[in-house]
Amino acid sequence: MRDAAVTQNSQQLIDRLPKTRGRITENADLGKQTWFRVGGSADVLFKPENIEDLQHFLHYLPDDIPVTVLGVASNLIIRDGGIRGVTIRLLKDFAKVEALDGNLIHAGAGATDKNVAVVAARNNIAGLEFFSGIPGTIGGAVRMNAGAYERETKDVLVQATCIDRRGKIYTVDAHDLNMEYRHTELPEDWIVVSAVFQGKKGKQEEIEARMAEIQDKRESTQPVREKTGGSTFANPLPYKSWELIDKAGCRGHTIGGAQMSEKHCNFMINTGEATALDLEQLGETVRKRVYANSDILLRWEIKRIGEFLAGDTIDYAEDHITKD
Repeated sequence: MRDAAVTQNSQQLIDRLPKTRGRITENADLGKQTWFRVGGSADVLFKPENIEDLQHFLHYLPDDIPVTVLGVASNLIIRDGGIRGVTIRLLKDFAKVEALDGNLIHAGAGATDKNVAVVAARNNIAGLEFFSGIPGTIGGAVRMNAGAYERETKDVLVQATCIDRRGKIYTVDAHDLNMEYRHTELPEDWIVVSAVFQGKKGKQEEIEARMAEIQDKRESTQPVREKTGGSTFANPLPYKSWELIDKAGCRGHTIGGAQMSEKHCNFMINTGEATALDLEQLGETVRKRVYANSDILLRWEIKRIGEFLAGDTIDYAEDHITKD
C-alpha cells in the first residue's frame, strides 16, 4: 500500500506538469489493468487527447521526470511498488485503424493488434492475419517486433511515426530500424504513435477463415482464459523456450500464486493471489533451472517495470552464473 509520503510526492509531481487537454490521474491503480492483474500504482497517469496534446506535454515536461508508456499491458509485469513519474497511455485518438490505397493499413499505436487484422480483413487486405494472434497494441508490436505463427511485424511494417522525449516527431522507414527477432533499434525514449503496414489483395472470407484458424489454435494450445501475459521468454533460436522449460521440470512449477502453465509451460499465470514479486521470482527460478539443465539463459519477453516494495528482492539468474 502506498503511504502518505508517496501520495504527497504525487501531488508535488502534478504541480510540475504542463497544462494539457488530456486526462491526468493521480495514484492511478495500474495493476488491475494489466493482464496479470497484479502490481502497484502510477504516480501520475496521463492520457493525451491527441498527438498535438502529447507533443505539447512532452516538450514542456521537466527533464528530470521519468516517462513510461503503456499499451494494453498484455505482456507486462508492473512491480508491486508501482511506477514513478508519469505513465502515458495512448487511447481513443491513438487507436484508429484505416485502410489506405495500395493495400496499406494505417494504425495508431493504441490500436490492438487484433483490430488491425480485423480492419484489414474487412477491406480485403491479406497478410496481416497473424496480428490476430498477438495480445497487445501496435505500439508494442513495433517496439519489440512482435510476431506469431511464422510472421513478424518486420515482415509487414512500412514505416513508423514516433515522438521523442522533447516532443519532436520522426517518421522512420522499417529498413532503418534493423528489426530482428523480438528486437527493434528504436531509441528508448521514443514513443511510437502510429505505423503503416503493407498487405496484399485478398478475399475477406479467406482472410477471416485464417484468423479463425489462428484463434482456434491459440485457445487449444495456450491458457488464454487465465490471468496471463503471453509468452514469458523469447525463443533462443533454434530452440523453443517451452521445450527447454519442460525438460528442466518447470511445467506447473509454482511460487506463491504464480504458476508456469500446465497447458503451455512458457506462459506464467496468476492463479488468483499472485503478487508481481511472485511472478518475477518464478520467471527467474525457471531461468536458473533451464540454465542448469541446458546451459541456455532464457531472455524475458515479458517486460518488468516499476519499483519493488521495501524489503522485496529478486534472486536473478545472472547472479548464479560463474564468470571466467
